[in-house]
Amino acid sequence: MPDNDNISISRDLLKHLNRIADALERSAPPIADGCDLSPADAFIWQADRAFLQPVKTVNRIDLDLLQGIDHVRDILLKNTDRFARGLPANNALLWGARGMGKSSLVKAAHAFINEKNTPKDDPSLKLIEIHREDIESLPVLMNLLRSYKGRVIIFCDDLSFDQDDTSYKSLKAVLEGGIEGRPVNVIFYATSNRRHLMPRDMVENERSTAINPSEATHEKVSLSDRFGLWIGFHNCSQDDYLAMIEAYADHYSLKDISKIELKARALEWAATRGSRSGRVAWQFIQDLAGELGVRISG
Repeated sequence: MPDNDNISISRDLLKHLNRIADALERSAPPIADGCDLSPADAFIWQADRAFLQPVKTVNRIDLDLLQGIDHVRDILLKNTDRFARGLPANNALLWGARGMGKSSLVKAAHAFINEKNTPKDDPSLKLIEIHREDIESLPVLMNLLRSYKGRVIIFCDDLSFDQDDTSYKSLKAVLEGGIEGRPVNVIFYATSNRRHLMPRDMVENERSTAINPSEATHEKVSLSDRFGLWIGFHNCSQDDYLAMIEAYADHYSLKDISKIELKARALEWAATRGSRSGRVAWQFIQDLAGELGVRISG
């Protein structure tokens, strides 16, 4: 015979668990069904909750402050502008030297195109950032965006894949190879320090262990082929570095220092870092602004 007291306790426990489950369901953010992207121009994809988190203030710098990358800037701007106007455009891979403004250019281009468009261009171009570790959820995000009427850039910063990482196959299928393919209202921009998104030793290992080495290598390398645009960023010259410094100094009105001293100190700063880049230039400007008592944002 069952114990009535135990049955009563079990029923009470079940009711309590059901109340907790209901409360959690009510407090959880809504699934991004219908894709209401009106709250903001930029979002972060929260893969575990299938939720698009609005970003009210994007961490970006003005397009004019990106010095020494005029050619690649114009390429990405033209591609983004065509996409925003409903014309054919390519997925873009921005690859190359660290600290040269790859991710800054994506965010600045998005803001520039939105400012360029007239108010009648509604809805505006949206930017959704997906984290590298959430790439496997990209098909879910793509499907959610199919019903959205506007244009969307999905952006992944510092994208790369390591040994035994198979999530790159999800990216390949979504970009071009899947049955449904990429929605016409969505484009994918990624930044990476690696041209082929894979470390060299990973590709070479596949070549040495595969039954058909050329096919194994091709599968790895062909991921970057899904990007119609390969935009390369290279280490900047001294002149480009100093142009970045002067642009920042003018923009933030750092006037209590002569141009000669500014140049000398900027070069010394780069020497202590062992490199010249847009990131190093920005770090120097932050240090200088703090010393001069000037408040800046970036």
